[in-house]
Amino acid sequence: MYQDGKLLIGKAGEKKIFLYPKMANRHGMIAGATGTGKTVTLKVLAESFSDCGVPVFLADVKGDLAGMCREGEAGGSVQERIEAMGLEVEGFRFRSYPVTFWDVYGEKGLPLRTTISEMGPLLLSRILDLNDTQSDVLTVVFKIADDEGLLLIDTKDLKSMLQYVGDRAKEYALEYGSLPRQSLSAIVRAVVALEAQGAEQFFGEPALSIGDWLGTDCDGRGKIQILDCQKLINNPTMYATFLLWMMSELFETLPEAGDRAKPKMVFFFDEAHLLFDHASKELVSKVEQVVKLIRSKGVGIYFITQSPSDIPDGVLSQLGNKVQHALRAYTPKEQKALKAAAGSFRENPELDTYEALGNLGIGEALVSVLDEDGVPTMVERCAILPPQSQMGAIEDEERERHRKEDLLYSRYVEMIDRDSAYEFLQRKAPADADAEAAQKQEEAARKAAEKEAEAARKAAEKEAEAARKAAEKEAEAARKAAEKEAEAARKAAEKAEAAREKQVRSTIGKVASTAAGTVGRQILGDLGGQLGGSFGKRLGGNVGASLGRGILSTLFKR
Repeated sequence: MYQDGKLLIGKAGEKKIFLYPKMANRHGMIAGATGTGKTVTLKVLAESFSDCGVPVFLADVKGDLAGMCREGEAGGSVQERIEAMGLEVEGFRFRSYPVTFWDVYGEKGLPLRTTISEMGPLLLSRILDLNDTQSDVLTVVFKIADDEGLLLIDTKDLKSMLQYVGDRAKEYALEYGSLPRQSLSAIVRAVVALEAQGAEQFFGEPALSIGDWLGTDCDGRGKIQILDCQKLINNPTMYATFLLWMMSELFETLPEAGDRAKPKMVFFFDEAHLLFDHASKELVSKVEQVVKLIRSKGVGIYFITQSPSDIPDGVLSQLGNKVQHALRAYTPKEQKALKAAAGSFRENPELDTYEALGNLGIGEALVSVLDEDGVPTMVERCAILPPQSQMGAIEDEERERHRKEDLLYSRYVEMIDRDSAYEFLQRKAPADADAEAAQKQEEAARKAAEKEAEAARKAAEKEAEAARKAAEKEAEAARKAAEKEAEAARKAAEKAEAAREKQVRSTIGKVASTAAGTVGRQILGDLGGQLGGSFGKRLGGNVGASLGRGILSTLFKR
């Protein structure tokens, strides 16, 4: 209920517990075990925000939030609670609310779509369950698409881009780094698996424009956007990633708003633990950053989960408004969690928070909110108001009627497949094939010319080598002829010299012989005469001597 410019949550006895609109963008949490009344609290807060003119988004996991399009009915436990809390005199009345139904599958609401580019590589990697290396490769693929002006709208765009990059991995390697084919193939397989889960329906255009959610009806009440997640929740990773995308989209789209009298919009994320289960440190860090900074955009975020321990401390510390329903503690681990939850509240001297937390009834909660100065109020045990709209689900026929009567129906119901990366690459493929064929032809001609030039070069080299060898052979023959001629001349000269020397020696010998012979004969003749005489005497006197001289003289003269 919206009362006196404040949001009435419940009552602690006669004391009213309010949530101040100006502090609503400090975020909050609704926690508690299954069946303790979290959904009712969520509806009460959503109705109150709508009453004060704040648009609201709700993730409907069980389908029981759809009844907000109908007036509530008195009776049963609802009527008892109205009477017990004295709400009839407080202005409480049953009423319906301006609701728009959404569904990423387009079955129980308007199709809620986004594009591959808007989802981004970080969130998409989580949906595809990629490892670190594959996530890095996907980020590079997004960068290449952005650098080359290629729009990634749907899954066929992404698959075409992955194939295009894979075919040109070597060309991109120097500028963007190595792009392993096995990683690209793994990403393609993950995309195909995602398509089998219906991704072709929620990746496309027209993509959701957050501005369509920021409005009020003719009575000034904030419009309530309900995303039916009954089917989506079967894929927890997809559910969590889609909610994270919407939160990021709000952060990136909305301008700075500073401190406002009331939020520009409020988001309620049911099953919030799914946002953080198996999330990488990088992703959790991004969520923490968005939660911390989105307050300045005028947006409040409320997480609905079973235990505060489901939410990382960095996020939990940003949640100033807390509604804690009962926690059951049957194991040591649960008792520890209960003690931690009790210790997170500002202590109330009149209340044993730990004991109360384990003994809260259905529809009761421990509540601590930020007062007008931003200071957490002391925890109070209070009874939560009943919702003003209908509890529970509605018939599919009524849901379909609401869907078709919505002003946004004509804008979002039909998918548009505009020109994007897939179409561009399909057109580019024949041109690339022609260019590749021309390039191959040019390359073949170039190789043929090179081969011909190489053959001519080799022939010229062979001819030059033959000429060189012939010249060398001719020069060698001339050299040998010259050497032979020189050798012959030398021998002839030596022969002539030898003949001349021989002639000289012969002449000298003849002259010497003649002279020597004359002298010798004379000398020897005399000598021979004397020897012969002596010899002759020995032989026989004077006759022998005369005969001996004659014989020896004749011999020596010769």
